[in-house]
Amino acid sequence: MVRTERALERSLPPNEKSPAALHQAMRYAVLGGGKRLRPLLVYATADALGHDAPGLDALACAVELIHSYSLVHDDLPAMDNDALRRGRPTCHVMFGEAMAILAGDALQALAFELLARGDIATGTAPGLTLRMLDVLGRACGAGGMAGGQALDLAAVGQKLTLAELEHMHACKTGALIGAAVHLGALAGGADEGVREALAHYAHALGLAFQIRDDILDVDGESTVLGKTAGKDAAADKPTFPSVIGMQATVARLEELTAAALDAIAPLGEHGVLLRELALYAANRSH
Repeated sequence: MVRTERALERSLPPNEKSPAALHQAMRYAVLGGGKRLRPLLVYATADALGHDAPGLDALACAVELIHSYSLVHDDLPAMDNDALRRGRPTCHVMFGEAMAILAGDALQALAFELLARGDIATGTAPGLTLRMLDVLGRACGAGGMAGGQALDLAAVGQKLTLAELEHMHACKTGALIGAAVHLGALAGGADEGVREALAHYAHALGLAFQIRDDILDVDGESTVLGKTAGKDAAADKPTFPSVIGMQATVARLEELTAAALDAIAPLGEHGVLLRELALYAANRSH
């Protein structure tokens, strides 16, 4: 976690550099805490493959910058209209809606900049860098996070099947989690078989993470969650408990967690960090 925070601090422009208001909003959005699950998945995946190098910091920062930008935009009045994030006022509440939009735009651009110049800093082959750029682009585009958000907006007031709900969240939440694992696997030189197993792990983990969020939105309080509780902010949005009931939701969470652990079982003791992250995602309190 300390490594992630230091890398993020280094990657962001300083507060005082012009345009100062934009840079302050960017830093506010990124450095205000958070679980840092996605960068931790980059490090943990590479670690499972016996790889650790300074170049991993660029990958870890890239996925967290994309995640942070998505939160800034999701919180906007035109989206979820949330006033609280990570226990603090949301970016648009602090800096205004226009500056929050620009901060999100700049964070997304910076993520790709970090990846693109990684081959210069670490000696990564240009071909591998292009593959990494493709992975991240697909994860946050129309077939991934942005598309999932569009499905989420369209689902307000609608009744979804479990399959439809899982597809939406596999895009909105799971795609970037999958990208974090995929980037770590590419950095670690994983072969096709290992990458496929890790993709199964990431898919199950992404859905489990969202299901735990939905459970917390029913049981949790804003002061504990650090954000506006979902039952207040998005009462008309379909959730796992509203679609299949709480008992089935808990059972599905257990099923997905077991699937994630089974997928990485062949890694043995090398996959211990990935195992811990899967258990954390399923059992966290915020």
